[in-house]
Amino acid sequence: MSFSKVYSAQNHLLKAHLVSVETDLSRGLHSFSVVGLPDKAVEEARDRVSAALKNSGYKSPRSSSQKIVISLAPADLKKEGPSFDLPIALGYLLAEGLTVFETEGRMFAGELSLDGDIRPIRGCLSIARLAKRLGFLELYVPKANEREAALIDGIQIYGVETLHELIEHLEHVHSHTASRLAPAQKTQVHNPVADDELTIDDIIGQESAKRGLMIAAAGGHNIALWGPPGTGKTMLAKALSSILPPLSFEDSLIVTEIHSAAGLLDGSIVTRPPIRSPHHTASYVSLVGGGTIPRPGEITLAHKGVLFLDEFPEFDRKVIETLRQPLEDRIVSVSRAKGTAHFPAHFILIAAMNPCPCGNRGVRGKVCVCAAKDIARYERRLSGPIVDRIDMWIEVSKIDHDKLIKRSRTSHESETAKEMIYRARRKQSDRFGSTDKPNMLNSEMSARDIGALINIDPEAEKILNQASKTYDLSARGYHRVLRLARTIADLSDKDHITREHILEALQYRQKYAVQ
Repeated sequence: MSFSKVYSAQNHLLKAHLVSVETDLSRGLHSFSVVGLPDKAVEEARDRVSAALKNSGYKSPRSSSQKIVISLAPADLKKEGPSFDLPIALGYLLAEGLTVFETEGRMFAGELSLDGDIRPIRGCLSIARLAKRLGFLELYVPKANEREAALIDGIQIYGVETLHELIEHLEHVHSHTASRLAPAQKTQVHNPVADDELTIDDIIGQESAKRGLMIAAAGGHNIALWGPPGTGKTMLAKALSSILPPLSFEDSLIVTEIHSAAGLLDGSIVTRPPIRSPHHTASYVSLVGGGTIPRPGEITLAHKGVLFLDEFPEFDRKVIETLRQPLEDRIVSVSRAKGTAHFPAHFILIAAMNPCPCGNRGVRGKVCVCAAKDIARYERRLSGPIVDRIDMWIEVSKIDHDKLIKRSRTSHESETAKEMIYRARRKQSDRFGSTDKPNMLNSEMSARDIGALINIDPEAEKILNQASKTYDLSARGYHRVLRLARTIADLSDKDHITREHILEALQYRQKYAVQ
């Protein structure tokens, strides 16, 4: 036999695509070429595969006096990364007649080390989902990726440690003798909570900010915390994860898939909403995503979780303005000459900032040293459209020092908040269950949804209309107040939006610059 075909997959824009690894051997001067738009890592597979085969006790392609051509089809899809090492090695052994096994119904992916060990790869979950969708019966992946791939039902997942172990298993199955490997058990998803996780119980005072976090967690609203340095803005943002509900199984798969494609998994499954906190010096591409073949950035890595931007006005203006699309449409588009990629970006934004560059403006006992032009420039970093997309603006003021010591540490605010958030989300689930988006949160409601699903008392509607004229709210701002009031009402277990809910929602629309 001088030809073989083995199946593998290529991750591209967070999705896996089927790739056929075809091997052809012919007489002639020795050569070993890989075709099908391979990148440098794929081309270097020739050396890794040759050494791995030799050190595993098989004939190396380097010692062959044949012309070896490896074709990765389809040829118009760019092939990246080392995940084709394993199928290339198997394809060569089949074409050379050094092993025999059935390739149909089986998919292979893995990087080979020079001694024949199989190293982990990125995007294994996406490959497993593709294999199941295309009807493959078995998927062979590195042992380190086994638990991740085993999240998918309906396909047998085999975690393999060495090339020699895999070939022995395939040959035993082909000859109907006892197999050497057992398929992985389906991965059970748990929601562990770290013992050292920061909770709102650890934060002294700041009751209005804690209330804002509860509302944000219940309805998926964006929130801005502003105040002088050292008042707990960062602690509040980090504590939000302690009151957010765990991810649903489907959301857990999506988030794990994104982090797997980015190479950020450590063998565990993402079951808690991710919290991403990039530094304000982070580049545009690192936050938004990009590259010749676009890859996701921090905005996408925060999908179904929290994006915390500390020192918000210090971010590059270009980065801040890019938030317009994901905050409105829940996606981020990255356009390049070769096409446009659309990445999911459904997150809660927490922005933290100081009242001025030095942080002391309006602080009792402190002197602001900023010039008027510096303050004006600092405030102009946030454009009107960005300010309008943030639902809540909450001041985080200084705490008296005597309260830092006297306060009891037996608070159960976190548990109470989680119970209220759970009930509020159940009300939203009941409300949107009959729509085409049953898992929608209040912050995601369209204008049509607001008109059809929000029940507001006449007095509350009158107050909202009067306030909209007074504060000159935009149409977007008007709808955001309604969404916010709906969440406040859900936290109070009320079916109708009342006067109190509207007044509280309007209170959060005050921007720090006008204080």
